[in-house]
Amino acid sequence: MNRRPTMTRRQFNRAISLVAIGTAAPAGCSSDGSGTTYDELMASTWRHADGPVAEGPALLRELVRYATLAANSHNTQPWKFELQGTGIVILPDFSRRCSAVDPDDHHLYASLGCAAENIVLAARANGLEAHVTLPGPAADSIRIDFEPASPDDSTLFQAIPRRQCTRTAFDGKAVKPAELALLESAAQDDNVSVQMLTEKTAKEEVLEFVVAGNSAQMNDEAFVEELKEWIRFNEAAVVRHRDGLFSASSGNPTFPTWVGNLVLRFAFTEDGENKKYSDHIRSSAGIIAFVSSANDKDNWIQVGRAYQRFALQSTALGLRHAFINQAVEVPEVRAQFASYLGIGDRRPDLLVRFGYGPEMPRSARRPVEDVLI
Repeated sequence: MNRRPTMTRRQFNRAISLVAIGTAAPAGCSSDGSGTTYDELMASTWRHADGPVAEGPALLRELVRYATLAANSHNTQPWKFELQGTGIVILPDFSRRCSAVDPDDHHLYASLGCAAENIVLAARANGLEAHVTLPGPAADSIRIDFEPASPDDSTLFQAIPRRQCTRTAFDGKAVKPAELALLESAAQDDNVSVQMLTEKTAKEEVLEFVVAGNSAQMNDEAFVEELKEWIRFNEAAVVRHRDGLFSASSGNPTFPTWVGNLVLRFAFTEDGENKKYSDHIRSSAGIIAFVSSANDKDNWIQVGRAYQRFALQSTALGLRHAFINQAVEVPEVRAQFASYLGIGDRRPDLLVRFGYGPEMPRSARRPVEDVLI
């Protein structure tokens, strides 16, 4: 397959200059006519409840709102929720699946697991013990039932509105052993194991797999086109779509959408992305690999739950984290990476870097009414 052309400095500067004749929305504003600004949307999305929530359907809806704040692939939010009596059912939304990067729906089901874990933690904070029933081989939905319990306003629950994937370089500072132990403990599960890699040599070795996976994806036109569909280049697009990856969240400038697509065509290159990930991994304090006991959707869901706890514990400790899943998304590279980890025929599910870094602008979430059946 032919590689896309790279951009010369002159071409890049010319593309940037096109912004001057674009119609970008002012910072913090929406140009979609809704009257909602980006800042207002972020404040209303990434928050805790203003006060106690009444029992019954109102509380279940609030638990669904917390679920929508969970991590998910490409921020496609591939989930639907149904209130059934006193329980909540989480269903996959296959209309939001990513067939290029996630052809077997592994990340989709892991995303459902992340949402389920947020419900479990939010329920506990509101005096309910959650019981999660996995779909098994013949179904797709997760059912969560509740019973009264003593409220537990945990540090993980408190971290839910502050969690974000920080797709920038970190500061290289090491994490204390006691905090590493907390991260590892949060991620452990009966059917999920983790490997924590903090030594420089190990990070360099993992980097080789990430670069190999990234190179394969950058030369896969279907992958690039799919990713492009989910990038939101400006605040107005974030407000309008309420999903996808906000370019500013990765430290990139904002553009009118048509300019962003033009710049992406030339500036989004294999060499550039590989250099970026090299900087990201080398500046991280460590890397954690999640491995499930079996390669099926129930275990993928459990991996998502384990990752979500890790992400929230990381947030509670003042750490940042981000996925570097290229090494586990390309089948050939994934098999080599599994051999490197020494896990036999088990599948390495998720790969995440962590460390100290800046808070970045946030991506959006759809409102509860849009995800409820």
